[in-house]
Amino acid sequence: MKAGMKLTLKVWRQKGPRASGEIVTYEVSGVSPDASFLEMLDLLNEHLLLKGEEPVAFDSDCREGICGMCSLIINGQAHGPAGGTATCQLHMRHFEDGETIWIEPFRARAFPVVKDLVVDRSAFDRIIAAGGYVSVPTGAAPPANAILVPKDDAERAMDAAACIGCGACVAACKNASAMLFVSAKVSHLGLLPQGRPERRRRVLAMVEAMDGEGFGNCTNESECEAACPKEISVENIARLNREHLSASFR
Repeated sequence: MKAGMKLTLKVWRQKGPRASGEIVTYEVSGVSPDASFLEMLDLLNEHLLLKGEEPVAFDSDCREGICGMCSLIINGQAHGPAGGTATCQLHMRHFEDGETIWIEPFRARAFPVVKDLVVDRSAFDRIIAAGGYVSVPTGAAPPANAILVPKDDAERAMDAAACIGCGACVAACKNASAMLFVSAKVSHLGLLPQGRPERRRRVLAMVEAMDGEGFGNCTNESECEAACPKEISVENIARLNREHLSASFR
């Protein structure tokens, strides 16, 4: 039986939002190449607890690439080196035995560090609360096939709805822009009949909330699309701009 991988980890440690942080070096061994990145961090924390040291704080929930909690910068890339993959679905076989791995939290003014690798992404929640929903009374749910939706619209809406709100787009953007996240929500709802009555109010309110949270501007360099674990297209940003311009004039 193989002994497993041995890795050197350079981990950002920060006791709290107002504390200064630093990179701390750890050695971890016995890591299975089939383990996920978060399972590797679990193993590191087991070693730290056995030594009486404080474990590294990091976010996780579903560990199935759905919830968007596992927000880490790994070797300078949001969610690590594998495209279209959340941190929890990144496996250690993407790294070499003996490799040094740098692990940091997402860096953005709108995502303040809570502790170690945990950031506060509640700014996204406030943007959704500003308009990322359908509030038109519809009564009981109609049959699924009662409202006809063109196939192209349905597919574009479903692609946009795949956004898990992880914030990788913000972390990858040099301006910490949230345009890909907001545009995915605007596209998802605005392309469907149920969301169209509120489309103008929605886009104005969500963009205003986004700007109020301190996210930067989009400069169309597409780092967001490259980092997105669900591969949300920047075409949604173009749609958001059109929707916002139209709503502003009306």
